[in-house]
Amino acid sequence: MAERFDAIVVGAGQAGPPLAARLAGKGMRVALVERKLLGGTCVNTGCTPTKAMVASASVAHMARRARDYGIVIGGNVGVDLGAVIRRKDEIVAASRKGLQDWLGGTDNLDVIEGHARFVSAKTLRVGERELTAPQIFLNVGGRAVIPQYPGVEDISPLTNSTILELTETPRHLVVVGGGYIGLEFAQMFARFGSKVTLVERGDRLIKREDKDASETVAKILGDDGVELRLNANCIAFSQTADGPEVRVDCTAGAPSIACSHVLLAVGRRPNTDDLGLDQAGVATDERGYIGTDAQLRTPVEGIWAMGDCNGRGAFTHTAYNDFEVIADALDGGHRSVEARVDAYALYTDPPLGRAGMTIAEAKRAGHKILVGKRAMTRVSRAKEKGESEGYMKVIVDADSDRILGGAIFGVGGDEAVHVLVDAVQTRMTAKELKAIMHIHPTVSELIPTILGELEDA
Repeated sequence: MAERFDAIVVGAGQAGPPLAARLAGKGMRVALVERKLLGGTCVNTGCTPTKAMVASASVAHMARRARDYGIVIGGNVGVDLGAVIRRKDEIVAASRKGLQDWLGGTDNLDVIEGHARFVSAKTLRVGERELTAPQIFLNVGGRAVIPQYPGVEDISPLTNSTILELTETPRHLVVVGGGYIGLEFAQMFARFGSKVTLVERGDRLIKREDKDASETVAKILGDDGVELRLNANCIAFSQTADGPEVRVDCTAGAPSIACSHVLLAVGRRPNTDDLGLDQAGVATDERGYIGTDAQLRTPVEGIWAMGDCNGRGAFTHTAYNDFEVIADALDGGHRSVEARVDAYALYTDPPLGRAGMTIAEAKRAGHKILVGKRAMTRVSRAKEKGESEGYMKVIVDADSDRILGGAIFGVGGDEAVHVLVDAVQTRMTAKELKAIMHIHPTVSELIPTILGELEDA
């Protein structure tokens, strides 16, 4: 006999727990099913642990630069990776415990550990138990892709999850993939003391960004000692007595790289292949993502999809916004995921904050655009902090004067970019934002100034 609930939430990542608690708070009997760890990717293998380790890498970097600021530190700066990992683990454990205590103390909410699979559109099996509810919310997240490169099965490659378990600094780390995850780990481990080589199949890094972002991050990584191997069109692996060997077919450089560790950072896939979705009549696209409408309903009545598994965003903030959209829809509202502004950050040091359209996206959409840009070498805050790499850029529609997007690649860019996120979301014009007074000395204060220096692009 199936246990009856009013709602079942599958997955305890960023969207699942707040939705489950909200529904339980309305007096509904709710089951929250999690197959592994509360908190999902963000808490366990994503934002929380990686940014904790980025912080440690940044401290090591600044300690080595102490003399630039008139500070004298005796001896060489070393890194105890075991201690870095223990610090990271303590932060992760505290976050997970806080979530466990909150959910465990929520009335009407049953937290069930196990792997959920559909039996029908209204029923899930979790171990020996069957659970049924008129509403089922899927929040199952994603995982790293392991491409079938020749020889990959011979080398035990690291992923973004398993690299977090290292306790000794790699002698030579090869990172395959020039996207956000690969860039963050490449810089991090270079600052921990590893020799790092980054291999990318394309002709530039972070190709979803405009070319200036690719050029800037390449310089930043180069300054940290990361060797870049671009145009690597034929990647293969072999295991030698001294460690893995990565074979590449590049336009320049040696045809192979001997190393101690390999990190594969070439994308992620949704955890939808083992849910028995066919038993519920829920379809996925060719990449495994579950299709939804703008309020995240699937075509099957009563089944919703949120977070990484719906293909509408792969960030903690988009997942949490999915929860907000669904909660609003359940209350009869009309919020839509299609109304939100594309916004995210790359957490290299310095970071890149992005909002709205790139120049390339704006042109493809048919906009005639104006662009304001300023190098961080001309930003007082950046010069005072001794961190003047990067630039600020704002993109404006030439006809309507509406702000379409922008990027802040430099110190504080991940925070200052929210000025642009808000401007794009509220359809603010350049004239309106230009008239607003900002605080000195900050990075954000230059955004109105840049809007007075727009040029054709």
